[in-house]
Amino acid sequence: MLDLNGKSILITGGTGSFGKMFTKLILERNPGVKRLVILSRDEQKHFQMSQEFPEDVFPAIRYFIGDVRDKSRLVRAFEGIDIVIHAAAMKHVHLAEYNPMECVKTNINGAENVIEAALECGVKDVVALSTDKAAAPINLYGATKLASDKLFIAANNIKGTRKIKFSVVRYGNVMGSNGSVMPFFLKKKKNCEEFLPITDEKMTRFNISLEDGCAMVFYAIEKAWGGEVFVPKIPSYRIPDVAKAIAPEMKQKVIGIRPGEKLHEEMITASDSYNTVDLGKYYAILPQKSPYSQYTKEDYKREFKGVDVPEGFSYDSGNNTDWESVESLRQLVIDHVDANFKV
Repeated sequence: MLDLNGKSILITGGTGSFGKMFTKLILERNPGVKRLVILSRDEQKHFQMSQEFPEDVFPAIRYFIGDVRDKSRLVRAFEGIDIVIHAAAMKHVHLAEYNPMECVKTNINGAENVIEAALECGVKDVVALSTDKAAAPINLYGATKLASDKLFIAANNIKGTRKIKFSVVRYGNVMGSNGSVMPFFLKKKKNCEEFLPITDEKMTRFNISLEDGCAMVFYAIEKAWGGEVFVPKIPSYRIPDVAKAIAPEMKQKVIGIRPGEKLHEEMITASDSYNTVDLGKYYAILPQKSPYSQYTKEDYKREFKGVDVPEGFSYDSGNNTDWESVESLRQLVIDHVDANFKV
């Protein structure tokens, strides 16, 4: 198990669903962690999280109000930090479409601020959270996260003699997280509404638990060489199956795909296949070969016993071979979203 005792760690967007779970796991597994800084711009979420993880019980924890748009604040926050997990983002597709420059300022400019602050402050490891929407994006949110991914990958080229590495973790919908479909359908059911809205009967999505998302970040901290985009092998689900698992008695009404939505989400495109290595539990999309390359694909495969994926390989939620059933989705709701759920 990765040992983070004695380390100073900072999570941007640390008051969100991921940040709270990652905080919980770090404190459980590493009672000797030196410092755990929760950075977020939301004062109310800081207050709420401090009730769950009070500073008098967890003396390593710090609640640091700040915005990734503000580089000077990041430089102050990053002083003495060993590891940065960058989870802050503007994430709602439709809000990004309506407020495009606000999304750019947070997701792209904010990423560059994180990189520059990490380089200036002697941070050793930066792991950035990405999204399946960054692969072949059709919405602004996905496009900004693709740009963010590219910035973190390229940051390895400008580190000079600094002992720092930047990597990216990309995964799909997190079950039970804010804005995800399971709690949305549960709320509709509890409110006894007339129907569950389905955007398209053929729509699919990848599914991952918060715990598995955190496990990927721990893996990246321990294993990354710098420049990888790590992708998990996870199951898909059909949106109508989620509705059936949660409320089989309710009607489903097709309302049409919203602006910026895809029928199926993608995590590895066919163009990525030439640089993708199968590591067993995960895929790693490696940086394209260039004069600035710090290692070769063959070196990486030897170290991690990886194999090439087939040329033209793509990984999307519609062509997946691993699927959740209605029954398994119902159990996931109980295990990860609502322990008191009953059909």
